[in-house]
Order: sequence, then C-alpha cells, then structure tokens
Amino acid sequence: MDTHLINRTEIEKVLTMKDCMEATENAFRYYGLGKAQMPPKSYLYFNDYKGDLRCMPAYIPDLGASGIKAVNVHPENRKANLPTVMATILLIDPKTGFPIAVMDGTHITNMRTGAAGGIAIKYLAKDKCKKIAFIGAGIQAQTQLEAALLAKPKISQVSAFDIDQAKCAAFIRHCKDKYELDATAAKSVHEACKDADIINTTTSSRKPVVMKKDVPKGAHINAIGADAMGKQELDPEILNEAKVVIDDWEQASHSGEINVPISLKQFSKKDIAGELGKIVANNQKIRKSDDDITIFDSTGLAIQDLVTAWHVYQKMCKEHSESLQPFGLFS
Repeated sequence: MDTHLINRTEIEKVLTMKDCMEATENAFRYYGLGKAQMPPKSYLYFNDYKGDLRCMPAYIPDLGASGIKAVNVHPENRKANLPTVMATILLIDPKTGFPIAVMDGTHITNMRTGAAGGIAIKYLAKDKCKKIAFIGAGIQAQTQLEAALLAKPKISQVSAFDIDQAKCAAFIRHCKDKYELDATAAKSVHEACKDADIINTTTSSRKPVVMKKDVPKGAHINAIGADAMGKQELDPEILNEAKVVIDDWEQASHSGEINVPISLKQFSKKDIAGELGKIVANNQKIRKSDDDITIFDSTGLAIQDLVTAWHVYQKMCKEHSESLQPFGLFS
C-alpha cells in the first residue's frame, strides 16, 4: 500500500463548495444518527507564543473512513506574514491502520467551516433571505458567503464590518467582482446588521462585538469565531432570546460561543434548542416563525474534516490518479 501526499493546489482543483456542503451535511447526518466516533478536540497551549495546537480524530464506519486533523491557531503569525491557521489531515485505513494519505488541511478547514455555516442557514434561517451581514471580513467570510449563496440563492445584498478597513474593502470587492452583489462596507456593527436576514461573525474576539440591539427580528446568526476557551462574539442577552443550536455539546461548552456565558452561569445546557446533526438527521424544524432569532454555534467537528478529506481522496483516486504522489512512509 502507498501513502499519498496531497497538497493544497491539488485539493483546490477538485473540491467545490457544492461538494463540500453535500459531504458536510452527510457528516452531520451520520453524527445525528449516532453513526460516528468523534472524541472532543484536544488542545495543546503554547502560551509563550500565544498559540495552540488542536488534535481532531474521527471515524465513520458506514463510510469506511477514519483520520485525524492537527490544526494550529497562532494569531501572532500575522506579524511574520504566516497563516494564522494551518492544518494537516492524515487519512487512515480503518481495516489495517495504514496511513493512506497525508493532506493539506488548511483549505479543507476553510471550506468545511463555510459549508457548515451554509448547512445551518439551510435548516435554521427563514425561507426568504435577501441580505447577509458579515462581522469580520477575512478569508473565512469568503467561504461563508459562498456557502450561504448556495443555501439561499436569492441573497442579493451584503454588508460587512471589520476593524481592518482594508480587509473589509477587499471583501466588498470580492462580493461585487465574483458574485455581482450589492455590497457595502459599514461604519459600525449596528449599521452592518441593520435589516439583515443572516449575520455571520468570524472574529477572534474575547468580548461581545454584536449586541442585542444590533440583531433584527427573524435574523439567523452563524457564530463562527469562538473556537477556544474565553472567546466570545455575541452579547449573552441574544443567546437568551434566541433558539441556540450547537454542533457538539462538549466542544461548544468548552470552546464555542456559549462557553463564556456558561462559565458565568448566564446560559446552561437546558437552554439549547438542538444539535445540528440531529436536526439534519430528523429534518427537525427549530424555527417556528419568521420573527424567531436563531443561532448556530459552530466549533468545527472532526467529522467535517474527515468527510471532506475522504471526498477529495476518493475523487483524486477516481479522476486524478496521475496526480497522487506515493510516499514510502514505512519503506
């Protein structure tokens, strides 16, 4: 058996957002049906360097796929012109334990995070969505937008706010040039969120940036940025008014949007409206009216990485076998 090395360029050639959303929806379905093994992600903290390393294993028997992702988050990397997030995925044959592929995981992480937001919009947002707002306008905003447009094709307006005005301006150009959307850079969070049907938060904040007064009736919020203990983007009063859906209790309570409110006893497990996997598996309806506010607390699950990496590997084996580079890991 060979171990194949698959780089980012090769992944970008074969992985579309449509495929990624289909794979991610299936991952949530497997998880909701109890057909996946996935321990909570574990953390190593590099306090001297203000970074961390996360290990994320998963196994889906029905898919015949298993693997693990190692991903870092180092915000200080911006100063050295390095990516703040880098990831590697190892696919393992569950029958033999043989490592069948070592893959770049950075692009897969960006894509599957956007795809999860798109799936949440599909199941939690109201039917008619015209305007989407972004608080944080980095790379993740781009994949969140791409997935949102697949979930709600009638979105025509975009507003964005970022403390980095250059980054925000670049995102607005992206919205106009790639999708021909009516896109504007807002001067404040409140201005960005005004009349929004969907709000995406993709910041690294450790204190609320979106307040209750900023959120219109009927909005759906994808809370993406909180992915470690102490991170928080939303005013806890929004959580108490909204229907909150999580991806996984252990991860969300430890490192998701709800982690700080839980530690301060402002929110509890009984306040959760549902888990996205069970909602997908059972086609549950969480939203009862167009005035409901819904929130998806996304922490990122290993099953999302696994199904996406497996899709890429299978597609390359079938259609791009000449691109697969064998590596004699045990020779």
